[in-house]
Amino acid sequence: MKNKMFMSNISDINLFSDKAILNTIGLFVQQTRIKQNLNQQELADKAAVSRSTLSLLERGENIALINLLKILRILDALYVLNEFKVREEVSPLRLAKGEKKIRKRVVKKDTPQNDNLDLGW
Repeated sequence: MKNKMFMSNISDINLFSDKAILNTIGLFVQQTRIKQNLNQQELADKAAVSRSTLSLLERGENIALINLLKILRILDALYVLNEFKVREEVSPLRLAKGEKKIRKRVVKKDTPQNDNLDLGW
């Protein structure tokens, strides 16, 4: 197998380098294409991308995200993006208050830096 880490213990994905993740995506696309009995040119034509773009993807190289979406759509593999779905997580404190709003930004309170404290000496 081209990539030993392909879908093996995906819980370790945080340990993968960017290149290893790109290789995993490329191998997934390649194997999905082959299972559907499509050659690179056929898939590229259907997805409205160049064959060289598809080849780059399958080799684990960078391509535009829009091109990845086009390719996944033709392969009927957009399901892999389900993990990007935002799941509403309500903190216990907000739940107790009856608030169910999704956070839209991070607010940090200014805290004094310990290095700048005047000890009065």
